[in-house]
Amino acid sequence: MKRSLVLRQRNNEFKLRMKMAIKKFVKNITIWEKVSNEELSNVYKAIDKCAKVWIIKKKTAARKKSRVARLYNGIGNTPTAKVEKKVEKKEEKVSE
Repeated sequence: MKRSLVLRQRNNEFKLRMKMAIKKFVKNITIWEKVSNEELSNVYKAIDKCAKVWIIKKKTAARKKSRVARLYNGIGNTPTAKVEKKVEKKEEKVSE
């Protein structure tokens, strides 16, 4: 098997692990489930591993970790919060 195909497969596996870890974490946050520090650590670990092997760039990793931390601390917007804000804005426009 060509080396490029092996590397592409490995890169896709790392990227998929990272994406799934982030999605699982965000899903737990949006359904108001208790999220432990260990789960946050697992997300950081997946992001750092992708950055270490240059699947994503260092600043991209930092940005992703920052967004996850903001969600964890309750500062950031969850996807459902964004939808709720859009609905509220539409209702205000209609009522005016």
